[in-house]
Amino acid sequence: MSGRDGRRLGLGAIAGLLAAGTALGVGQLVAGLTGASGSPVVAVGELQIDFTPPWLKNFAITEFGPDDKLVLVSGILVVLAIFAAVIGAAATRRMAYGMAGLAVFAVIGLTAAATRPTAAFASLLPTLAATAAAAAVLLVLIPLVTPRAATAPRAVSYDPVTSASAAEPEEAGEPEGPREPEDVRRRSFLAASAVTAGIAAGAGLAGRLLAERGSVASAQKSLRIPKPAVTTQTLPAGFNLDIPGLAPFVTPNSSFYRVDTTLVLPQVDPSSWQLRIHGMVNREITLTFEDLIKRPLIEDYITLCCVSNPVGGPYIGNALWLGASLAAVLREAGIKAGADQLLCTSVDGFTSGTPVQTVMDGRDALLAVAMNGQPLPVAHGFPVRMVVPGLYGYVSATKWVTDINVTTFAGNYAFWAQRGWSQRAPIKTECRIDVPNGLNVIRAGTTPVAGVAWAQHKGIEAVEVRVDAGPWHQARLAAVPGIDTWRQWAWEWDATPGRHVLQARATDKTGYTQTAAQAQPEPNGAAGYPSLSLTAG
Repeated sequence: MSGRDGRRLGLGAIAGLLAAGTALGVGQLVAGLTGASGSPVVAVGELQIDFTPPWLKNFAITEFGPDDKLVLVSGILVVLAIFAAVIGAAATRRMAYGMAGLAVFAVIGLTAAATRPTAAFASLLPTLAATAAAAAVLLVLIPLVTPRAATAPRAVSYDPVTSASAAEPEEAGEPEGPREPEDVRRRSFLAASAVTAGIAAGAGLAGRLLAERGSVASAQKSLRIPKPAVTTQTLPAGFNLDIPGLAPFVTPNSSFYRVDTTLVLPQVDPSSWQLRIHGMVNREITLTFEDLIKRPLIEDYITLCCVSNPVGGPYIGNALWLGASLAAVLREAGIKAGADQLLCTSVDGFTSGTPVQTVMDGRDALLAVAMNGQPLPVAHGFPVRMVVPGLYGYVSATKWVTDINVTTFAGNYAFWAQRGWSQRAPIKTECRIDVPNGLNVIRAGTTPVAGVAWAQHKGIEAVEVRVDAGPWHQARLAAVPGIDTWRQWAWEWDATPGRHVLQARATDKTGYTQTAAQAQPEPNGAAGYPSLSLTAG
């Protein structure tokens, strides 16, 4: 390959990247104008989430935590950039190659958009507009990379025998004609590229501003939630052991774990929110937000846990929730015999399956509207989410809930059940070691070992700790307001110099003791003793 060919391919790759950038900007703009759920990148990302196997989901959550979605989108953008560069380079050889590449992009984007649970015709428009914008950029920039030669007039001779004119043949190696100077082509390409980049940035910014216009932040700040009709008992003395590094009894909203399948947080205005309860009921019910908050509201401390939480992991938190009784609403609807599942649907199409019996057994299963004394954060389901003590979140804690279909487990499979996870998922009795953290050498001598334990709607009866597989030692327990929260624990250890391994186990109020048998999160939650290796010196 000559140096000139290399430069041409390089400029073509740049043109491809600019086409991709313009496509993203225009796609975002059209999404903002039409109210579509997101740009083509978002649609592709959500489609990828749908087909993510459990082991990869657990890997992403474990390795990247709350940044898992950022990593996913970044990966999609990197692949898109590589694909765009290849398309641009191919177009310098033949424009049809570039257009074929864009067609592939369009098919993927349209398929992703059309298969979203909330898909509508408007969902296709961002991808269509993005593809058209990318094609326009290639049609403008590629000819500046590979301009046609300006052919000179060819000499014409007269044949006296045939009395006809004929163009004289070109001599071997003779150029077709004068070419546009390279510096002129370069300047034209740079100017057109700058204009294209400006258009891409402007479209993307405008699309973002349009999306923010639909934000519910102002509605959330101005919302006034009534006081509870049923208040939780005052936190008892000794509920917080005040040990540095130990998770506080109440997890702040800003620190509460977030695990869900949405790439763009749904912006649901309370004035437009509705909840439909239907299916195997005697009377279908539709509630507005005003209807909901006029009902008697219940306040309770409840610990939520994600099924993807590894042993000793961070995907668990405790908060003060406020909401209406879900069981009371269902009693008004009248549940028909044989119904055993609530198939609950989020505004973004996600579904979870909650056992009817669990909701109706007297525990505080809530349609929650507030968290720690404030309206729900958008990331945690504003304006309304479900909170059911004792079940992993994927079967109990639907955010942005808008539909509850009273049905059967045999007849309907929710989102994660379709992917091999258990349909019913009671939270396992578990505990975690928070202190020490194992990152630093601790001083030999008396040192606290502390953490949290949980067995929602059963309650924690005891926690034990052992060192180097030795005898178990009873830990001191903090007080708790009820059986639906985690419980802090602590044990004073007389640490000797050297390398040690700490383990802990919890026993709930039914008499069950946490098992040592290790299990991965799928299909129904991790199991095993939390273990910590450290050095004392």
